[in-house]
Amino acid sequence: MRIGKLVNATVAALEDIKARDIVVLDVKRMTSLFDRIIIASADSTRQSKALSNSVQEKLKALGATIYGVEGERAGEWILVDLGAVVVHIMQPAIRQYYNLEELWAPPARRARGRAGSARHAA
Repeated sequence: MRIGKLVNATVAALEDIKARDIVVLDVKRMTSLFDRIIIASADSTRQSKALSNSVQEKLKALGATIYGVEGERAGEWILVDLGAVVVHIMQPAIRQYYNLEELWAPPARRARGRAGSARHAA
């Protein structure tokens, strides 16, 4: 499945269950493990699990492979591995603490972010 279709289907599945603050990061120049990271916020453990299930069901229906899922038991941070795309579904406090957007930002953007400029995703 093409990466664009995989990303669009994943974002649509997250939006169906009302995920908040969905960010898609292009990280193919930073790692050879995957091309995109999708980060989304959920308001509760129940919503986190529903978001994860939605992503898995919709992508399986499209013929995508789910390589792994981590964190479903606790539900505070669920990772869904789709191969070229890794989905992080996080509750707001966990998302703020780990700040994956800054961690995976290109080095130039990280330097500007520390200098006080507005933070935004790629």
